[in-house]
Amino acid sequence: MSESGKIVEDVVGYIVKQIVSNPDEVSVTMIEQGPDEVLAEVRTAKGDLGRVIGRRGRVARAIRTVAQAAAEEEGVTAGVEFVD
Repeated sequence: MSESGKIVEDVVGYIVKQIVSNPDEVSVTMIEQGPDEVLAEVRTAKGDLGRVIGRRGRVARAIRTVAQAAAEEEGVTAGVEFVD
């Protein structure tokens, strides 16, 4: 992977690690989906996924919003997927 999405990876990783109980279990994998589109796949420990998604998906929505703002710094669009 090129450096596309590096800021998104750092920002999403930092935010998720602050939320979960087991920050060592967090992994963020960046996938290029096109020349100017990236996807961040976030994996957490079993019990932490609910904390990251939040009630009615509010925390997940906020993480996606911040990721998109970080992506604009790089001139790309970003998506965030939470993998079980």
